[in-house]
Amino acid sequence: MAKDKIAYVCSNCGQESPKWIGKCPACGRWNTFQEIKVAATPSRGGFAAGSPSAASVAGRALRTSRPVRLREIADQDERRISMRDGELDRVLGGGLVPGSIVLLGGEPGIGKSTLLLQTVLSLNNLRILYVSGEESAHQLKMRAERINPAAKDSDTFLILCETSLETIFGHIEEVQPDLVVVDSIQTIATETVESSAGSIAQVRECASSLLRFAKTSGVPVVLIGHITKEGTLAGPKILEHIVDTVIQFEGDQHYTYRILRSIKNRFGSTSELGIYEMTQDGLRQVSNPSELLLSEEHDGLSGVAISAAIEGVRPFLMETQALVSSAAYGTPQRQATGFDQRRLNMLLAVLEKRVGFKLMQKDVFINIAGGLRSTDMGLDLSIIAAVLSSNVDTPIETGWCMCGEVGLSGEVRPVSRIEQRVQEAAKLGFQHIIIPRYNMRAFANKKTGIELHPVRKVEEALRLLFG
Repeated sequence: MAKDKIAYVCSNCGQESPKWIGKCPACGRWNTFQEIKVAATPSRGGFAAGSPSAASVAGRALRTSRPVRLREIADQDERRISMRDGELDRVLGGGLVPGSIVLLGGEPGIGKSTLLLQTVLSLNNLRILYVSGEESAHQLKMRAERINPAAKDSDTFLILCETSLETIFGHIEEVQPDLVVVDSIQTIATETVESSAGSIAQVRECASSLLRFAKTSGVPVVLIGHITKEGTLAGPKILEHIVDTVIQFEGDQHYTYRILRSIKNRFGSTSELGIYEMTQDGLRQVSNPSELLLSEEHDGLSGVAISAAIEGVRPFLMETQALVSSAAYGTPQRQATGFDQRRLNMLLAVLEKRVGFKLMQKDVFINIAGGLRSTDMGLDLSIIAAVLSSNVDTPIETGWCMCGEVGLSGEVRPVSRIEQRVQEAAKLGFQHIIIPRYNMRAFANKKTGIELHPVRKVEEALRLLFG
């Protein structure tokens, strides 16, 4: 009987090594190799390499799979499964593709299980198998009745509390579901790997087995995955390569808003974005986030500017808040919530060098209202306007919004999707919007319903706002 051997696998990229090494040669990360036991593969008949039996086996393999010309492949439209959730369908690219495998990741307590549970409870026309390795059936029933009171009478929603992969496949064969949900992949273990659940080898083998099941049966599988303290999905990096779609559920537990963002999608765009609001009865879809993100209580208050931003391909208006005060200590503070702090330092340097406002001895705090985080360059102009408004203690007039990227020379650079930004501002009743002058080409002989103010430099924008 062959003995088991020890191998070392990188937890970041899945690179294997016969011995432990400090730095992974594939991804360059340090101290990521973990020890796993690899079971010896028993011989299946002991064919020699050149024996007739081995040749016949190879011949059968060649007959079952052969190269196919591109023109010989039949054209067919994938019938997507609607999840009856507009935000989730948008992020998936129009619905769930049969035979696909989707990975949903997020921080603990962010609402991953709640999102999937309330979604599958609304699919009355499908037979759902919800596999839970973390909660008991009684806990799931209590949550399901709280989210959807009519769920207790459902005959198509089945709950299985199991962590053995072989047992799960046995129940799948018996139930014949139309959709399988696994919560979570880190709790599932297979008997073919001698390691604890959640290890690199277990996660990789279980995910591969579920992928083979999804592709051969055409039944879509949705996996819930944990993330590490660094914010990356737990387990080997190969887990993200195996699945068809990777969705990240983001948000701050101290705020009610949640963002569903697609990181990888083989069947759609990765630019889509879904927004939810956490309530006592579950997650509520936010179809118009601009109205919720804008506060009506800032009239007459300084340090507040409205920006027409783009997240993915979705436009909405953000409220940027700034507070500038005298530094209490020798070194002034620079803090940003929801915005890149390094970019904030760059914008403050531009404001001081190109515009002439001295902020070296001032504390500057920036906040994006609603707990959102944005990397849109179009926020630059509103950040500078909010900082200056707080510095001179002069509020920006109601009805003004802006968008534009600020360069190191103080120029206002063009931004993408300018028409969508302007339409969103006009829809919410704004009368004036400041845009880069280069973007005016998109509005030649067009009526927008809002007055456009093109600017070329930061000084021009500040002159419009503060006179």
